[in-house]
Amino acid sequence: MTDMLEMIRSLGSQLRWAADVEIPDVAPNLDFVVAGMGGSGIGGDFAEAIFHDTPVGIYGHKGYPPLPGWVERVRPTLLGVSYSGNTEETLGVVDHAHSGGLDVVSVTTGGALRSRSHDNGWPTIEVPGGLQPRAALGYLFGSVLRLIGEASGISDFRRDLHEAANLADEVTAEGSEGWARAERIAEQLAGRVVVVYGGGALSGAAAQRWKTQINENAKVPAWWSVLPELDHNEIVGWETLSGVTSENVGIVGLVDEGDHERVFDRYRHTRRLTEEAVPWVDIVDSTGSSAVARLIGLTVLGDLVSWMLAMNAGVDPVPVGTIEELKELLVEEDR
Repeated sequence: MTDMLEMIRSLGSQLRWAADVEIPDVAPNLDFVVAGMGGSGIGGDFAEAIFHDTPVGIYGHKGYPPLPGWVERVRPTLLGVSYSGNTEETLGVVDHAHSGGLDVVSVTTGGALRSRSHDNGWPTIEVPGGLQPRAALGYLFGSVLRLIGEASGISDFRRDLHEAANLADEVTAEGSEGWARAERIAEQLAGRVVVVYGGGALSGAAAQRWKTQINENAKVPAWWSVLPELDHNEIVGWETLSGVTSENVGIVGLVDEGDHERVFDRYRHTRRLTEEAVPWVDIVDSTGSSAVARLIGLTVLGDLVSWMLAMNAGVDPVPVGTIEELKELLVEEDR
């Protein structure tokens, strides 16, 4: 049951690998679709957050083809990301994009996606295997970031990735300030449904990652939302069942310096108006100088929390049996 912790702790070395990996030749572009599911797809969401305030347009496609109609007009580059190389939704999308004449680039360990890439001459980054897809974030996100940085000419992101790697190592060191904070958060969230709030592009992406890691590692229901949108709907959702939510739900807020200044006011007021109905466990500020480091710092803390929640509940965080069973049922239906 400690294997997942070692995978989480490998994030720093993964980011260093991505910083130094050789980037294949990719056609210049400022528009991209990142096709990927689950732990493979989150890298596209992270890249979208990093490029949020640049001229680069990134759309994360999580599902089957077809691609949105605007693709025909904009002609983005399609990045197909599948750790296994056999994700059926992603394979369908890359085939659809290729048949439509889009430039396709792939990130994978092998499988059918690597075979297609080889046969069609698509630029490819082959990342190291042997991990759960969700635990290969550094390889996948780092590769997507480097590819988009290269094609767009914005940055090679090598320095940012090395900074993020050092921060990840610091947070995951047992006895560190980050480790102690993760322990406190996990202890207060034990036995509760988890809700994670973000306040902008970067903190919102991290909130999504917290949600999915808690789902897969701790096998616990979790949801995420982003300010200010949640103040226009979700804030009143804590009223009617306050007796239930006060005992069974916990909120964690994530904050980044890039969030709009009004978001900080909204956090303060939202917490005051809802904390009798649902406990706010913590509000976590990002650290680091680059956006990449700040995103990774928030992310790896959530990864630790998810592992600690699993440990506290006696749950093995590595297997995801229900997901595998679902895949088998879908294969059986195709026979």
